[in-house]
Amino acid sequence: MLRSEKLEKVKKATLAMQRWPWEQGVVAQAFFEAGDIEMATLMAREAVTNQCKDGRLGMKYERGAATDPAANGEVVLRAAEITGEEIFKTAVQKMLNYLLYRAPKSKDGIIYHNENEGKIWVDSFYMAPPFLAVAGYPKEAVKQIEGYRKYLWNNEKMLYAHQWDDNLGLFSRELHWGVGNGWAAAGIVRVLIALPEKMQTEKSNLIEYLKEIIDGCLAHQCENGLFHDIVDDPSTFIDSNLAQMLSYSIYRSVKNGWLNTEYIEYADKMREAACLRVDQNGLIQGSCGVPDFNAPATAPEIQAFYILMEAAYDDYYMS
Repeated sequence: MLRSEKLEKVKKATLAMQRWPWEQGVVAQAFFEAGDIEMATLMAREAVTNQCKDGRLGMKYERGAATDPAANGEVVLRAAEITGEEIFKTAVQKMLNYLLYRAPKSKDGIIYHNENEGKIWVDSFYMAPPFLAVAGYPKEAVKQIEGYRKYLWNNEKMLYAHQWDDNLGLFSRELHWGVGNGWAAAGIVRVLIALPEKMQTEKSNLIEYLKEIIDGCLAHQCENGLFHDIVDDPSTFIDSNLAQMLSYSIYRSVKNGWLNTEYIEYADKMREAACLRVDQNGLIQGSCGVPDFNAPATAPEIQAFYILMEAAYDDYYMS
């Protein structure tokens, strides 16, 4: 398939998928960055339609998520700016109020991934901090990233663990999950994009964190350009999505001057490998996917990062 034809198939396949709160948000972000503002706004409207009274967006299929719903926040905020509609403005404030004042947190103020669980997940890097940053709370966004790093970063491995149980004071899943490390990298990139210029110290710290996680993952890259599901465990299956997430992160970072251009060859190799996993229906195969995210499958988040990767690729090479 031609590149444009493949991308359109991926988009159509994505729109056909049922979506959880974070998936609705990530897919909406993908269409927004790809330039389809109309579709992104429609998705934002659906996230608002399924907003809980407490402010959590896109909560059609679950009630326990704390940080996941915030993945919808940025696109809802953009919809408010574009349309001027009060429904979007109110929804943004309600989502923001939930994160700031109602979400379950550790003693040091770090938002737990789910309610009634007391656990910090690496996924949350991507879900809450970027929205906090664009919604006018960049210091809180950085605080959350620093907190997630404090609990989950393995300095020896240069990788993030998946889950910390704050109630028990130990890891509930210490494995270095590939997609989880992708969430961390891409989440840091999105916060960096949103931070004001005056926060140069914070930017420098985040850039260093970003470089560390990318280097930590690249140390375990397979010959084909992809990574194992558990990055440092070659007995686990080879996943597609971490490559997409890191490609996206590298293209955006080099474009903004946060990483050296030498990283582009890695991004290109990962992108080419991921593109080979798109089937005739536009589904990216072989990634850590639904329903349980522990085996090779498909998922809206995987589709979304293909679209995000391609948007970042275009922005780097063609603008």
